[in-house]
Amino acid sequence: MRKEIYLLCNFFVIIIVMILYTGCQKNRRHIMKEKFGTFNGKDVFLYTLKNNNDMAVKITNYGGILVSIFVPDKNGKLVDVLAGFDSLDDYIADDSFFGIVVGRFANRIKKGRFTLDGKEYQLTINNGENHLHGGKNHFGKKLWDARTVSDDSCVSLVLSLDSPDGEEGYPGNLHAKVTYSLFKDRNELKISFKATTDKPTIVNMTSHGYFNLSGSFDNTILNHQLMIDADYFTPTNKELIPTGELRDVTGTPMDFRKPKQIGQDIDKDYEPLKFAGGYDHNWVLNSYNGQIRKVVELYSPESGINMELLTDQPGIQFYSGNFLDGTKKGKGGVKYNFRTSLCLEPQNFPDAPNHPNFPSAVLRPGETYTHTTIFKFSVK
Repeated sequence: MRKEIYLLCNFFVIIIVMILYTGCQKNRRHIMKEKFGTFNGKDVFLYTLKNNNDMAVKITNYGGILVSIFVPDKNGKLVDVLAGFDSLDDYIADDSFFGIVVGRFANRIKKGRFTLDGKEYQLTINNGENHLHGGKNHFGKKLWDARTVSDDSCVSLVLSLDSPDGEEGYPGNLHAKVTYSLFKDRNELKISFKATTDKPTIVNMTSHGYFNLSGSFDNTILNHQLMIDADYFTPTNKELIPTGELRDVTGTPMDFRKPKQIGQDIDKDYEPLKFAGGYDHNWVLNSYNGQIRKVVELYSPESGINMELLTDQPGIQFYSGNFLDGTKKGKGGVKYNFRTSLCLEPQNFPDAPNHPNFPSAVLRPGETYTHTTIFKFSVK
């Protein structure tokens, strides 16, 4: 009898081990980790998330950078739709925010100044006379802590970072977390941002990926078809600081409520376009209520790849690659020339702390900042 019980116990142990081993093997197929280089004497890693449809996403814990997004085109060929670099050193040297997690505050703050609870704060100046994308030592220049998670629906990379009180001039010790989740059975990437603070502060995080859906970064993005669900945008001055106006897009080159080619109106004689050298503006997204909804659709006729963007944010910055000039060499030595990639950055409005009519960017102790964006890929 004891022998039978012993054998039965061994049998169950073997079954449990096999289940755990099978689970580990499945996770290995969905998650890979490799050394990407070193930063300040610490190892940096490149994580690859894969789903069951051959979609793959590469992320490094340096800067929380989205390095690659591989999706199938209309011929079934896997295409990397994200601009970037082959080496960590190139990302460290980069000053154009390729693929980074932007923080603490995405976009511009006029002269780096804002007032909160009666106290004025001076942030680092790093863009003319203004503060841009969190300053000189922004979140895209940090090494994030990383761990991987897998469940029945998603495989995820969870990144966390502590930003100390006073960093780049911001008040409060901020704990930030970003989770990249790739759905296993559909071609969707979800990016979730969270942050908490021990002192009143401002927060506006986003992802700064440069996209080209055509299948080649030798092509411009001018014949991509773009839809932005927005009745208004926020015009700027020559320094790209919002004036505070919410301007109707009707009858202007800023109207993307119906899909149109990006190149159709980009060179029109329209002051906001001239100030920015093309599109580099914040659109006031419709139906904002803190819930996730579809706000953007981008399509390339060359590849047939279609990308839908869903977010819970009030605005989105559309940048048409106006400052790319061929001096940056990317993956495989490709030159990133004028308007060969674009950015779509869900966000609060630029310079929001200085405009009472814009959505508040204030985060207080006991509150949690959240932001969710989803990229859905398909073929038309």
